[in-house]
Amino acid sequence: MPREQTSSSRSPDVAGSEFFDTLREMGRNWMERASAEAERGSKLSKDLSNAHSVPDAVTAYQGWFSSEMNARIEDARQVISDGQKLMETSARLLTNSWTSVGTTT
Repeated sequence: MPREQTSSSRSPDVAGSEFFDTLREMGRNWMERASAEAERGSKLSKDLSNAHSVPDAVTAYQGWFSSEMNARIEDARQVISDGQKLMETSARLLTNSWTSVGTTT
């Protein structure tokens, strides 16, 4: 009986680490996206500083706006992808814990 308790006590650690690895990866992805957003803002600021006329400023804003909209589209895709990963990981972990509980009784 102690042998079964040992194996079932290890699976939550493995499951927990897999879940937290998924969360860590998602966090890294979002930090990269936040960094890219800061770079776009910095580029806009530089472009506006270099603008010598209203059309130059409008061109700078149009370029920034276009890149922002593309980034928002990519953010939406990332949210969906992260949600799917989280659900798949959770479902797999729950399924594994249910089957391990079923085998230990």
